[in-house]
Amino acid sequence: MSENNDSGDIDWGPATGVGSMPGGDAREAARTVSGSFEDFVHLTELPARGPGADMVGRTLGLLVEVYARVEPSGWRVGDRPGRDTRRSHAWLREDLDALEEYTQGYTGVLKVQAVGPWTLAAALELRGGEAALGDAGACRDLAASLAEGLRGHLADVRRRVPGARVVLQLDEPSLTAVLRGRVRTASGYRTHRAVDRQVVEGALRDVLAAHDGPAVVHSCAPDVPFALLRRAGAAAVSFDFGLLTERDEEAIGEAVEGGTRLFAGVVPSTDAALSDPAGSVMGVRTLWRRLGLNPGSLADSLVITPTCGLAGASPAYARRALAHCVKAAKSLADNPE
Repeated sequence: MSENNDSGDIDWGPATGVGSMPGGDAREAARTVSGSFEDFVHLTELPARGPGADMVGRTLGLLVEVYARVEPSGWRVGDRPGRDTRRSHAWLREDLDALEEYTQGYTGVLKVQAVGPWTLAAALELRGGEAALGDAGACRDLAASLAEGLRGHLADVRRRVPGARVVLQLDEPSLTAVLRGRVRTASGYRTHRAVDRQVVEGALRDVLAAHDGPAVVHSCAPDVPFALLRRAGAAAVSFDFGLLTERDEEAIGEAVEGGTRLFAGVVPSTDAALSDPAGSVMGVRTLWRRLGLNPGSLADSLVITPTCGLAGASPAYARRALAHCVKAAKSLADNPE
């Protein structure tokens, strides 16, 4: 088991965001997030700014000795750093500058997000136009480059916010599709072969090991492979609570009993009418009772989040959603039954 699967030495906050925020103003986004969460802020992502600020482009900008450019079909490997790489670096610097400005003296948990190796391999095209996912050697190189890039990125974050406890989040929305052979080829007529679970687990473990602290893996897709992620070293798993099925319940119970923190996405990530905070976590309480888990463990086992990133929300709703996460977490802590 990787050393990253150790959440006992960190005082996780009760609620946080997933990553992305609406709009293009880095300072406003950082101000909103730092003002919403007293002890669990995150580095914001603003994909509305365009290529390089999107989830995949931002992570591609972190890679070491691997470069990418935007093509009509998406991101494709390039020979050298070009305009799109420079733009990715510039957006990230802007976000880091804003984070640093609004976290002076901060000593809580700080979450930094990057796309994981398998979603990246499914999204990045090789020179011939097919996804890197179809080339085992390219997948290995991509994971190694990502791990090296994350080491430098995380070191920069720690320099900028020296009092914070940094947590790494890998975003893997395509992970289940990779495991089940559902990622389509460039033609769209067939799919890439399913990747062996041990290979998937090994690459995740190697990338998570780039961080010497706790890490979380996020997926807002159905059928999150909880057990695989725990074996790979994830101290926490972030997911859309509304997508859980009965098939997931045993894995959820084992995760809780094994000390894995669950980031439960219970607040809609696009504009919607919000219920009272207690209503938002009613499903969590019901699941706990069904699994026979101690209600007193709820606050110690969960972090409340939106169901996914908030890039598609209005700025006003995004602020309300983050505040609602905090209120819902307080409801769980005050009334676990």
